[in-house]
Amino acid sequence: MESLVYVALFAPLVGSLFAALFGMSPKNLITGIATSALLFISWVASVLLLIHVVGNGAVSTTLMDWIGAGDLLIQFGFQVDAVTAVMMVVVTTVSTVVHVYSIGYMDHDKGFNRFFSYLSAFVFSMLVLVMSDNFAGLFIGWEGVGVCSWLLIGFWYHKEDVSTDINPSISPSWAANEAFIMNRIADLGMLIGIFLIYWNTGSLTYDTFFASIPTMDAQLLVAIAVALFIGAMGKSAQFPLHTWLADAMEGPTPVSALIHAATMVTAGVYLVIRANPLYSHEAVEGVSLFIAYLGTFVAMFAATMALVNRDLKRIIAYSTLSQLGYMFAAAGLGAYWVALFHLAAHAFFKALLFLGAGNVMHAMHDELDIFKMGGLSKVMKWTYIYMGLASLALAGIFPLAGFYSKDTILEVAINEDTYLIWFALWVTAGLTAFYSFRQVFLTFSGNERYKELGHRPHEMPNYVLIAMAPLAILAVIFGFVFMDSFQAFTSTVLPAYEMSHATHEIAWVFIILTTLIALSGIFYAYKKYGAGLIRDEKVESSFVYKLLSNQYYIPKFYDSMFTKPYREISDMLWKRVDLKIVDAIVDAIAKFIYFSGDKSRAMQTGNLSHYLNWMAAGVLLVAVIVSLSAVLG
Repeated sequence: MESLVYVALFAPLVGSLFAALFGMSPKNLITGIATSALLFISWVASVLLLIHVVGNGAVSTTLMDWIGAGDLLIQFGFQVDAVTAVMMVVVTTVSTVVHVYSIGYMDHDKGFNRFFSYLSAFVFSMLVLVMSDNFAGLFIGWEGVGVCSWLLIGFWYHKEDVSTDINPSISPSWAANEAFIMNRIADLGMLIGIFLIYWNTGSLTYDTFFASIPTMDAQLLVAIAVALFIGAMGKSAQFPLHTWLADAMEGPTPVSALIHAATMVTAGVYLVIRANPLYSHEAVEGVSLFIAYLGTFVAMFAATMALVNRDLKRIIAYSTLSQLGYMFAAAGLGAYWVALFHLAAHAFFKALLFLGAGNVMHAMHDELDIFKMGGLSKVMKWTYIYMGLASLALAGIFPLAGFYSKDTILEVAINEDTYLIWFALWVTAGLTAFYSFRQVFLTFSGNERYKELGHRPHEMPNYVLIAMAPLAILAVIFGFVFMDSFQAFTSTVLPAYEMSHATHEIAWVFIILTTLIALSGIFYAYKKYGAGLIRDEKVESSFVYKLLSNQYYIPKFYDSMFTKPYREISDMLWKRVDLKIVDAIVDAIAKFIYFSGDKSRAMQTGNLSHYLNWMAAGVLLVAVIVSLSAVLG
C-alpha cells in the first residue's frame, strides 16, 4: 500500500515536470495527454487506497527525514485515513476531468504546455496538503497551492486592465496578486498557530498534538484555534478576506473549476475538519460557534451578491463562497462528517457548473454577460443539460447530491438549537435556487440575444462533453448512493454526530420547508427570466441593487483604505527616498570610486623611483598615525 501512496502523490509531479520540458515550445498535444494520463493513474491509486482504508484502516509511511536539529525532527510523512482518502478521490476525480477538458478548452492557447505544467503542479501541492501527517507538510502544500494559484490566475498575464459594464477594471496579474497577498496575510495567522503548537508540544505531527490537547492550557488552545482559523479564512475566502475569490475568475475557466470550486478553496474547511480534536474541545467552544456563525453570514452575504450579478463566472464564484459558508457552519457546529460530505458533493456539481460556463464562454468568444446570451439551449443541448443538473443539485432539489448534503446541514442547525443559523441558511437556500436558475434561464432560454453581437455559438467537441459526464453522474447519485456509507466510513476518524430523536421526528417538516423555498426560488426565476430578458430600470437604479452589484462597496473600501495609500506611499518613497537619497548615495560612492581610480592611475608610471617615493610617504603616514595614537591613548 505504501507504493500506492507514492504513486498517487508523485504522478502529478511527474506530469508537471514533463510538461515543463516543453514550456517554451509551441503547443504539443502530448503534454495534455501525458498529464491527463498521469492524473488518471493518481486517481486509480487514490481509489485503491480508499478501498484499502475501508477494509483495513489507515496507511502511514515516511518518505524521509526533512529537518533534524536538536530536538526538532520534521519528516516527510504521509497518512491516508478516511478523511484523507475522501479528499484524495475528490481532488483526483475533478483534476482528471479538468485536465481532459483543458485539452479542448486551451487548444488554441500559445501557453498550452505551460498551462498543463502549472495545473499538474497544483494537484501535486494539493495532495501534499491533504496527505501529510504533520502541520509542516500541510503548510508546504498550503503554500504550494498558493503559488500555483497565483501562476494560474495570472496565466494570461499579458492582458491589460479592461473595463466592462459588468466587471471592474482589473487584469489577470492584478487578480493573481490580490489572491496571493490576501492569502499571505491570513497565512501569518496560520504560521503563528503552527509555532505555538511546536513550542508547547515539541512536535508538529497531528497525533502528538491531538494527544496533548487535554493537558494544554485553555487560553493556549483558544489562541491556536483562532490562529489556524485565520489561515483557513484566507484560503477559503471567508469575510473579510473574500474579495479575491470573485476576482480570481480572470484566470482560465478550467482553473476556476479545479482551484476555486473543488480543491484549493476547500483547504480551509479541510483544516478545521482535520483539527477536529482541537475545535471539539470544550475550551474552544466559543471559537467553533464563531466559525458556525461566520460561515452562516458568508453563505447569505455571498448569495445576495450573486442575485444581481451579470457575469456568468462570478455568479458561480459567489455561489462557491456561499457554499463554503455552509461547510463552515456544519464544521463549527461539530458535524464534521456533514461538512466533509457537503465538500465532496459540492466539488462535483460546482466543477460541472464551471466547466459548463467554460463551454458557454468558448461558444460566445469569451463573452460573460448573461444579458447578452439567451436561447443557447438550441445549439448547446448537452451543456444546457449539464448546467441544469448542476444547478438543480446546487439548489438542493431531491434526489440530487446537494439535497442530501445541504439539508443535512440545516438539520444539524435544528439539532443544535441554533435556529438563527437554520433560518439564515434556509433563506439562503431560496436565494441560491433563484440566482442559479436566473443564470440558466438568461443563458439558455428566451430570445437569442447573442445574434445581435454576430456570434455563432456551437457545442464543445464530443470528448470534452464525455469527460464532463462523470461529474454529472456524481452530481446526481452521490447523495442517495454514498451518504450512509460515507457517515460510517468517516466515523473511524471524525467524531460521530447523530441527530436527536426529536430532530428525527420533525426533520421531514424542515425538509419540506427547504424544498418549498428552493422550488419557489426556481419558479420566481422562471417567471421573471424564463420567457426572455426582463430588465427593471427602477430596480436597477435602487440603492439596494447598487449596493449588491458593487459588492457592498467593500472592494472600493479596500482600494481607498489600503491599495491607494500603499501606492501613494510607495510612489513617495521611490521618488523621495529611493531616487533622491539611496540612489544619490550609491551614485556618489560610485562616482568617488571612479574619480579616485581615474586619478590614481597617474601613480602607475612604471618608474621605480616614483614607487619608492610613494612607499616612503606611506611609511611616514603610518608612523604619524601610530605616534598620534600613542599620544592620544
